[in-house]
Amino acid sequence: MLFNSHPFIFLYLPLTLLLFYWLGKRSREQAAAWLAFASLFFYAWWNWRYVLLLLASIGFNYLAGGSIARLAGNRRKILTTSAIVSNLGLLAYYKYANFFLTSLSPDWSLGEIVLPLGISFFTFTQIAYLADVHQGKVKEYHFIHYVLFVTYFPHLIAGPILHHQEMMPQFAKAETYRFSFDKLALGLTIFFIGLFKKTVLADGVAPGARALFDAAAQGQAVALMESWSGVLAYTLQLYFDFSGYSDMAIGLSCLFGIRLPLNFDSPYRATNIIEFWRRWHMSLSRFLRDYLYIPLGGNRHGKLRRHFNLLVTMLLGGLWHGANWTFVIWGGLHGLYLMINHAWRNLRERLGHDLSHSSWVGRLLGGALTFLAVMVAWVFFRSATVAVAQTILKGMAGLNGIVLPHEWLEQHRDSSLIHWLLSQGVSFIDTPLFDPSDLFWDGLLLAFCWLAPNTRQWFALHNPSIAPARTGASLPVRWQWRMNRLWAAYTVVIAYVAVISLSELSEFIYFQF
Repeated sequence: MLFNSHPFIFLYLPLTLLLFYWLGKRSREQAAAWLAFASLFFYAWWNWRYVLLLLASIGFNYLAGGSIARLAGNRRKILTTSAIVSNLGLLAYYKYANFFLTSLSPDWSLGEIVLPLGISFFTFTQIAYLADVHQGKVKEYHFIHYVLFVTYFPHLIAGPILHHQEMMPQFAKAETYRFSFDKLALGLTIFFIGLFKKTVLADGVAPGARALFDAAAQGQAVALMESWSGVLAYTLQLYFDFSGYSDMAIGLSCLFGIRLPLNFDSPYRATNIIEFWRRWHMSLSRFLRDYLYIPLGGNRHGKLRRHFNLLVTMLLGGLWHGANWTFVIWGGLHGLYLMINHAWRNLRERLGHDLSHSSWVGRLLGGALTFLAVMVAWVFFRSATVAVAQTILKGMAGLNGIVLPHEWLEQHRDSSLIHWLLSQGVSFIDTPLFDPSDLFWDGLLLAFCWLAPNTRQWFALHNPSIAPARTGASLPVRWQWRMNRLWAAYTVVIAYVAVISLSELSEFIYFQF
């Protein structure tokens, strides 16, 4: 079931919410059990057969966690390692078995393996749980709460990746099960903001991205403007798609009185790639840092080893997104970016620069370079094959020719600039993959990414998410969300536009991971 669907918005969500608070008046245990059941139903809507796989995974990890908690010493470590390896084995079979086999030989295959929806997220969530049990961070082992922790529908399909100690205390609070209009207003406002981002903004630019990557996949040589326009469209589509999902997940969770970890914090405002990864898919970044980068040694064994650990972490982070060499290259590029960023910071420190302060020119240049690097990496992230990515990158570099819309020639035929461009070999022909009117729309969305307050800033007074401390500009209190008629009117307008834009179902991009 999709958040951006009529059955979810008008049937599933109201019924789930109504029964949750009705049962909460009688028994918190019954309310939690209902929410767990409703979350399993939410998952079963996609394919009921894989509910058994999900339940088997939950049962195995719950029992493993309880056993780990009772053991000590080497036996505790062995069981933790075995349980984590078992989880990785399940993930490897469904997600990577055919990828590795066909990489060795095109003739080797296990046949079609349907990837269970959300398997990467519920597997990583439970791996984090096992690691937390091993470290003594888990204090509660209530089975219904554990099932709810894993299956909780706002996060189940596309994150964020949860930590047991963050969520379980919330399910144990009495006020979680008490209805209030504040919860309803706050949750619905954030939900519909996210729905608007998805159905209006992300889906609005998706055709431009799809046209470019489909053309490249068919072997068409794409030109300069077509390549840049399509890649920018995808860069914006992915931003608003993931931002929209993250808002919707937080808003839905607020309806039930639960705060999810913040997973998205205006990443395109980052002035370096290190900051980008503190803002993009924040729960995955935290998972990779805590359970891969640090166990590999982190930065404790010298700069060369730190760079190696960064590269390995990002390569595996790329592979986590999908069984394709394009994702491995995407992860490798970000690993390389991080290595360069750390090396640059080290050089500046040796030169005596104050890294805590930088000029506006430095921030502007750093932000532009970071955005460009991220865009180039997104080409591999979106492409079906490495060859498709190479075709588009050649187009972005102008190696497939510089082609501009014929209408520009007609409109400015007497311009000296047009004559100069013609003398340089620039062609003016019909450009079906590039619509000049998209420049205004894309520019507007870029300004939104860079300048508009984000959800965290609009709702700062109410702390709707579990967010790390961050310094920086905040909105004046008078501009922040509050429960009043003006904000209610804004929400109604946003909700109306978002809902009428549900003309066809469009999956969230991160559903495929």
